[in-house]
Amino acid sequence: MRGYAVTHPRGLDALPPADGWDQLVYATAGVMTVHTDVGTWVVPPDRAVWVPDGTSRRITLTGPTRIRTLYYRAGAAPGSRCRAIAVSPLLRELIAHTVPRCPLWHTDPHHERLAGLVLDLLADAPEIPLRLPLPADPRARAVAAAIAREPASDPAASALSRRSLERIFRAETGLTLGQYRERARLLAALPRLAAGEPVARVAADVGYATPSAFGVMFKRVLGTSPARYFSGR
Repeated sequence: MRGYAVTHPRGLDALPPADGWDQLVYATAGVMTVHTDVGTWVVPPDRAVWVPDGTSRRITLTGPTRIRTLYYRAGAAPGSRCRAIAVSPLLRELIAHTVPRCPLWHTDPHHERLAGLVLDLLADAPEIPLRLPLPADPRARAVAAAIAREPASDPAASALSRRSLERIFRAETGLTLGQYRERARLLAALPRLAAGEPVARVAADVGYATPSAFGVMFKRVLGTSPARYFSGR
């Protein structure tokens, strides 16, 4: 296992992938956006994203971001797809303990136990719905891009009927068109909330008539209120 800790400035394309290595990217402060061919993940503080070897991806940062990264030999760790995970207090402390001690060697029994414990916790970490998947159909993908650019607006006009769009989005993203727009609004809001912007302003900007309506959506998707989500780490 290898480890890496750094604070990156805003906007930097962070952490180029390493061939032959799976990667856990964890932000202790700041918000990462992970772009891949199959979707986009927005990862707030004290959450992480698992990036398997071979994934074409780019990571951008909305502000100064403290990142800790662990690299595992490809196939050694659980998970063959990108996913965002919740980082428990125990996993958080283990990552903080492990990164400065890297590289870890399989010939060292202490290193083996430490790496194995981190892997066990990763395998049990709950996945969180912070992904905006991309449909494969180019017409639906154009609509998805328009929603991501302007989540407060209705989907842009398309060569497809509304019914056809709904069918394609359900089949290729697992979300209805309404759910897709809701997810886009949530992901657009997260970096701004993490930066301390008022909930009322963010809710209005991403298309909600009232902060309470935004709060209901936020709690339904992420299980808690915006204030608790960013303070209860």
